[in-house]
Amino acid sequence: MSDECVKVAVRVRPFNSREKARSAQLIINMKGTTTYITDPSAPKDDPKEFNFDYSYWSHDGFKEEGNGMLVPTESKYADQSTVFKDLGQGVLDNAWSGYNSTLFAYGQTGSGKSFSMVGYGVNRGIVPIFCDELFVGINKQKDSGSKTEFEVSFSMLEIYNEAVRDLLNPNSAKGSKGLRVREHPKKGFYVDQLKSVPVQSYAEIEDRMEEGTRNRTVAATQMNATSSRAHTIVGITFTQKSINDAGQEMAKTAICNLVDLAGSERADSTGATGQRLKEGIGINQSLSSLGNCIAALADQAGGKKTKVPFRDSVLTKLLKNALGGNSKTVMIAALSPADINFDETLSTLRYADRAKQIKTQAVVNEDPTEKLIRELKEENQRLLDAIKKGGVVTIGAGGASEEDMKNMSEAEKAAMRKEMEEEMEARVKDTEREMEEMKRTWEEKLKQAQEAGGGGGKSTKEARKTKPHFYNLNIDTQLSGMIAHLVGPGTYKIGNNKADTTPDIELNGLSIQKEHAIVTNDGGKVFIEKACAEAKLLVNGDSVMSKQELDHNDRVMFGSNHLYVFYHPDLYKANPKNYTQIITYEMAQGEIAAQSGFDMSAKHSNDELLLQEDLVEMIPALEEANAISEELDKKVKFEIVVMSAKARGLPSGRTEVCVKMRNLENSLEYIWPRDRFIRRKYLMQEMYQNFAEGADWQLPDEQDPFTEDADTEVQIGVVNCYLQSLAYLIESREQLEITDYRNKEVGLLSVEIVPCDKSGREFTDADDIFVEDPKELIGTPINFVVKVNSATGIPNKYTDIYCKYNMFLDTEPSKTGVIKGTSNPEFKHRKFYNYDVTTSQLVDYMNNGVLMIQIWGKQKMVQASKKVKVQNTKQINLAEVVAKGNNKNQDSGKTVDIDKVRLTFQLTVAKKRQERLDAKVAQFKKMLEVAERHNKARIETTVIKQVMMAPNMKVAEKAIARIPKDSGAGDMGPHANGNQKSGVCNIM
Repeated sequence: MSDECVKVAVRVRPFNSREKARSAQLIINMKGTTTYITDPSAPKDDPKEFNFDYSYWSHDGFKEEGNGMLVPTESKYADQSTVFKDLGQGVLDNAWSGYNSTLFAYGQTGSGKSFSMVGYGVNRGIVPIFCDELFVGINKQKDSGSKTEFEVSFSMLEIYNEAVRDLLNPNSAKGSKGLRVREHPKKGFYVDQLKSVPVQSYAEIEDRMEEGTRNRTVAATQMNATSSRAHTIVGITFTQKSINDAGQEMAKTAICNLVDLAGSERADSTGATGQRLKEGIGINQSLSSLGNCIAALADQAGGKKTKVPFRDSVLTKLLKNALGGNSKTVMIAALSPADINFDETLSTLRYADRAKQIKTQAVVNEDPTEKLIRELKEENQRLLDAIKKGGVVTIGAGGASEEDMKNMSEAEKAAMRKEMEEEMEARVKDTEREMEEMKRTWEEKLKQAQEAGGGGGKSTKEARKTKPHFYNLNIDTQLSGMIAHLVGPGTYKIGNNKADTTPDIELNGLSIQKEHAIVTNDGGKVFIEKACAEAKLLVNGDSVMSKQELDHNDRVMFGSNHLYVFYHPDLYKANPKNYTQIITYEMAQGEIAAQSGFDMSAKHSNDELLLQEDLVEMIPALEEANAISEELDKKVKFEIVVMSAKARGLPSGRTEVCVKMRNLENSLEYIWPRDRFIRRKYLMQEMYQNFAEGADWQLPDEQDPFTEDADTEVQIGVVNCYLQSLAYLIESREQLEITDYRNKEVGLLSVEIVPCDKSGREFTDADDIFVEDPKELIGTPINFVVKVNSATGIPNKYTDIYCKYNMFLDTEPSKTGVIKGTSNPEFKHRKFYNYDVTTSQLVDYMNNGVLMIQIWGKQKMVQASKKVKVQNTKQINLAEVVAKGNNKNQDSGKTVDIDKVRLTFQLTVAKKRQERLDAKVAQFKKMLEVAERHNKARIETTVIKQVMMAPNMKVAEKAIARIPKDSGAGDMGPHANGNQKSGVCNIM
């Protein structure tokens, strides 16, 4: 047994459509085994450098052939076969040698993990190639006359929210806790009662993988789970039985775990501590634990003594052997190439860099069969004796230490003893089951698996070619088309599992009624209609109001998240040219968004395309959240809010999709950014799952994703204060509209921005410091004050009101005082700004920029009257729809024209400039009048210049007073000498 480091590879994918739409910049480069990443915020800095066993460039340098196969056009491109040859072949060789192996893929959602592990279409990934090649090798051995017996078993599990689900036996883990993870003193952690199916060909494995994926899809759809949040582990157990020279039967067993980890998005650390606490629960807990284990193992490899927290999550328990035990381990880290994912990609590279320091100790798992049976019997007897005597056998190396026991109360000790006794009893059953399995022949195991059924799907596949049917659409392309419901002649009732009579097509999950829809196939024509008034049923984004005929490729939404495509082979064969449109999940959700009132027409700008993508993602997520709120009666409603950068209080940026969360009982409203809503939704899904399975689902307020602290501050509105007047050193004293997220006026704010001297004395018109061109300020000092005086007309539902803003390069906002108990707060805020040197950037900011002043406050709680009849969430929502229909023309407030506000500021500057110009003209007229009155033929150039540049009338009059005294200016009288010379300009 020798130490061996974890082998680590990284792979970068091509830009996706979203990144192309944003004109994303490439931040990854590779040379040999070295990967470089450039910080987009500091492109001139040297890129960060990481060295791995393999760096795979799959970003470009390839083409797609007619069958979909991606083939290299440049030598740098790493295709699927290259990746398998370097990584998968090693895992395969280890399996033949009797070593346990683990290969796991890590990276953020959408970085290409699943493509490397599973592949897509003809571009098979490591898992299917490994399974295929394993049986190719077995068949070669058999063909060569080998007497070795080969046994291959397949298992497939998913870890979602710390619960283990057997994807080959979905009914085995009812309840949110899933299957139990137990520990064996020799084998380590394992999943109790996980189904391991004997297989004898790659076709059978492929069939079982499809079965597992189908079960995963059904579970994800019913529970609204997102596949990117789950870890999937495919287990291949490969046993070679042969007779040694001593006549003993030897069993060489290799366990190969192929792990596709969940997306590694970093949780946003912004927001209050309470929000981080709430939103961090259960989100990527296992990945955080995995990171802690990798860090601790890397420290151990460096000689540091530290405890590795394998027990902190289900995932790390199951990967304990892979990371620090009996396994040869390979990690492939998937990288996103775009600048918009810099932080996540850098985090992935650092994660992988640490993993390569980990060392494992793999041994060949080869023992005589008799020895294995004897050890199991001895272990079983030891456990039985301990149970009879009332003692406890410590399971594994993770039991409580003596120090821990000293600090436990008697109740804690009793609870621990009970848990250990249950563990021992379970272990007894496990060892008995394992001994029985070892006594059975391989043929008996195969026969039992075939009798038990499973896999299958072949008959349905064939039927789908000729019969009308519905197939599912999923945001994860690998899960699309995995569920099919055939529609033969006759009538089909669609409903949930609570229906009085079992429906022909059973759908479970959000907003699915007991009797939801009826589908009729009448002579090849297929019709669909609602089975009850409450059923939500959409066809091509439109609500189904009456019985209607379905066409080939129609998109049908049942409830909130069962999205299907209707496929009619006869209609397609009759007119294939009528059905050339490619149906995707995004396309189907886009038409639902369009029917909801959002503009989903063809767009050309990057920002418009990104906004549409966000809507496609958020609208179904919002539907789910509202459906869960109704199911759990949480008295909360969510609405999509499209907010410009200025509506969010930012001077620039793209329009973004946010969510308004409204409490239906107390009328409190909160605007959540997209990321916060998505994180909350994961917790809502978990609550609903627990509710649906009859488990304890209620959470305290501080953890409930449907609640928000009443003291949470909200943005009441924003004020756009344009600074152009300051660029001309003109004071600005305005009553400006406060606009909310809808661009509706919610009050007025008194704001002043006044130039001043370095002591803070405000300039007046008498100082007349106006400049003709803002560029005149460059290189000179500038001083001014910002005054936020008061606000009026703010809605009475707000209190604790204050304002904040960031001037120029401020990193921290300036804030007014907090004013309570009034809708017309007097802030009396004054802040002095001094810039010793005015830069061109500051001039540009003043001339073209805007000071965004945000108005914040807290909402007053409004409790419903006791006389009002108590209603549930569904009833309240229905009442609001009716009320809204009766008040179609109700005015919801004055809309503020932002462009008009900007033009008002520009008009102020133009007016001041005109006043100054008029004053200059008046000065020139007076200069000419004085010269004529004193019969001067010419005016001295220096006088003209002084009059033109005079900052005010007083300075100009001093210059004009010199005209009568200029003896060299000539005489306009009858005796004037035209040859008289002087340093003058003749303008008369």
